[in-house]
Amino acid sequence: MDDTEVVVGSVKWFDPVKGFGFVIADAGGTDILLHANVLRNFGQSSIADGTQITICAQATERGRQAVEVLSIEPSTGGSTAALEDFAHIDPELIANAVLQPARVKWFDKGKGFGFANVYGDPADVFVHIEVLRQSGFADLQPGEAIAIKVIDGTRGRMATEVFSWETATSN
Repeated sequence: MDDTEVVVGSVKWFDPVKGFGFVIADAGGTDILLHANVLRNFGQSSIADGTQITICAQATERGRQAVEVLSIEPSTGGSTAALEDFAHIDPELIANAVLQPARVKWFDKGKGFGFANVYGDPADVFVHIEVLRQSGFADLQPGEAIAIKVIDGTRGRMATEVFSWETATSN
């Protein structure tokens, strides 16, 4: 694709139900359409508002559109403080948690939590919406393949970070 440009920006908003959202380029210009299929090709079904993103964009008759996601960096703005659930856990334990392949059991954005299962282990892993947001996600879909860092916390096994399957397998 000769007419594409690499654009660094942030997610203005993304609605997985509508199947699209928009990216604001750091360099300015018009908003860039981010279609759900482009995001899915990167291995994510959602992305949180404000998340830093690097994309390949292309000018079309209908405006600028993302054609590929190159990288996603969770937002560092807002509250980076650990969840209350993590307040009494050794920060080194959280930092050294091992990345593990998992599948989403269910997630309810309205309730603010859900559960995933590490492959080969039937025990549920609690996933809080703030952990999801700090990881750059807005929502998770049942059956979605992800990678998570897990610790034993106040609610049992808990995810401390969530990664897209694509990101986790490319590292």
